[in-house]
Amino acid sequence: MPDLNTTRFPVPVDAALREAGWQPGRWVIHQAEEWADTLRAHTTPAGHRLTVLPAAVEAWAEFGGLRVTAKGPGRQIAPATVRIDPTAGLHLARTLADLGRSLDTELSPLGEEGDGQAVLAIDAEGRVYSIDHTGDWYLGATFDQALGTLLTGMEPERLTQA
Repeated sequence: MPDLNTTRFPVPVDAALREAGWQPGRWVIHQAEEWADTLRAHTTPAGHRLTVLPAAVEAWAEFGGLRVTAKGPGRQIAPATVRIDPTAGLHLARTLADLGRSLDTELSPLGEEGDGQAVLAIDAEGRVYSIDHTGDWYLGATFDQALGTLLTGMEPERLTQA
């Protein structure tokens, strides 16, 4: 069991991360760099390109390749399974660019919720979003907060147009 005084995540999030293979200090930069190269090289048939942000590369290096599933019921909604692999957003270059413009930022793909039900994205400030068939959602000001939202079943904030 994690030391409750030193874990940076809520206990259920920390436990789910460790079960998925994460540990403090994990840093798989070669995989993150490969993903960055893949995303930079990809252009959609309509000519759209993905943005690779430092915040995304950091998240990929620490959590990339993990499939994290929380145990038990969620606080408000069912906890999501999270897979950190930015290629899940490879086909969404225009969607991410459009959402980024509406938020006055740029977005990089992070991975997905469930089995492709939603794509996760991160902005230049490290804020995390989810894009699914029902709309766009704000998950947290940091990747750590977003993991907490997703893995504890907190209801995310829906982004609305002003």
